Amino acid sequence: MKAERERMVREQIEARQVTDERVLRAMLEVPRHHFVPPHLQDQAYDDSPLPIGNGQTISQPYIVALMTELLELREGARVLEIGTGCGYQAAILAALKAEVYSVEIVESLSIAASRRLRNLGYEVTCKVGDGHQGWLEHSPYDGILVAAAPSRIPPALVEQLAIGGRLVLPVGDVDQQLTLMHRQEEGVHREELIPVRFVPMVGTPDWVH
Repeated sequence: MKAERERMVREQIEARQVTDERVLRAMLEVPRHHFVPPHLQDQAYDDSPLPIGNGQTISQPYIVALMTELLELREGARVLEIGTGCGYQAAILAALKAEVYSVEIVESLSIAASRRLRNLGYEVTCKVGDGHQGWLEHSPYDGILVAAAPSRIPPALVEQLAIGGRLVLPVGDVDQQLTLMHRQEEGVHREELIPVRFVPMVGTPDWVH
């Protein structure tokens, strides 16, 4: 599988201008085939998302790498992931030697991902919860990555960013845009990057109350 990971990094990720050496190394090291269902392991390194059950997916390798690079995480950074899923993105963040917290609304996925990450040696703190609320207890975060698409940006996630922190997430119902929020002393800068397609973010958004 190592040869397949090398090809994935070279042809899918580097070829699309992801250049952060630490991110590339993490993508090369983390065994993606351990994070997909057994009957899909032969497709683990393909250039596409894959179903992981409960209506959820493991994201396309390029998108995982791009979103990780956009966070610009230093070693030891505190990062929140929304949407643990199978645990692959959390493993990539942990491979960067970040302090990783991950929230998943589907209990069965959270339990399975936590066990998988632990068995593979990745240190990630997981909990079951509504990602719209973030995880206030461990904030502020240097980076927040959201692996499902809310229709609007959850205010709690912006509030839980540290000054200088970066939030990367897909936003929208039908026409989704990968969006970067950068919190600075003078306010929050928003940048829309590329069109993407993620599963919808479930739970109760703040703006419903």
